[in-house]
Amino acid sequence: MNKQESEHSLFTRLRFVLVNTSSPGNIGSAARAIKTMGFSELVLVNPRFPDAVREDEAVAFASGALDVLQNARVVGSVEEALQGCNFAAAVSARLREFSPPVVTPRELAGQLSQDTGLNAALLFGNERFGLPNEVVQKCQALINIPANPDYSSLNLSQAVQVLAYECRMTELELRGGPMRTSGDARAPGEVGFQGSSAGVAEIEGMFAHLEEALVAIDFLNPDNPKKLMPRLKRMFARAQLETEEVNILRGIARQILEPKQAKARKNEEGGPEHG
Repeated sequence: MNKQESEHSLFTRLRFVLVNTSSPGNIGSAARAIKTMGFSELVLVNPRFPDAVREDEAVAFASGALDVLQNARVVGSVEEALQGCNFAAAVSARLREFSPPVVTPRELAGQLSQDTGLNAALLFGNERFGLPNEVVQKCQALINIPANPDYSSLNLSQAVQVLAYECRMTELELRGGPMRTSGDARAPGEVGFQGSSAGVAEIEGMFAHLEEALVAIDFLNPDNPKKLMPRLKRMFARAQLETEEVNILRGIARQILEPKQAKARKNEEGGPEHG
């Protein structure tokens, strides 16, 4: 069992609860949003269509997340949906006069990840009416997504995606887990060709070669070098050079130096100059 699948992981402690959802497409899209972020537990409270998980629209919008959709539980009340949970948070764009503490998705994700004793549920309301006050008052937190105040309307599945993403990122950062779950998905730092890091001696040799080339083209005055080479070293240090990159830079220096060196040899020999 890996870190993401352990019993204390947020990926196994968090469920997504959709209350009175009207559109089967939103249910399918929510299943897809949950799965892409590594979660799997979806509960539907009184959806408009009793067999919503089998509706063609739900299946189409779920795309490759049919397992999450097909395993979704359909229940008749919020109380039933929250069985086994010791923490619930309501997601709403509408603030209430009497409500639990208001938190952002990121703050909520941090709380859930750090307290491994919490078996939590995130509640999302009907597309048109949201969550009723009596449901919000059952929760320990009210999540407000800090969207554009001039237009803060989010589609239901978009709101699910925001919460799932924040919970995923916080959990992986806290546990030090990989940025992927399965398949071919790779972390940002793993994309593209990955060469071996250049050694100190290789880099120092490259700098000596580069310095020689810069002197040869009169870009660097060896009698008054100022801070050019230290600045170049600092710049390349940020790049974390790989061996192949060091070789490229040395190749550039070589191309600069060879014509200069050939010309110098001819001058020493007293031969005719060409070109």
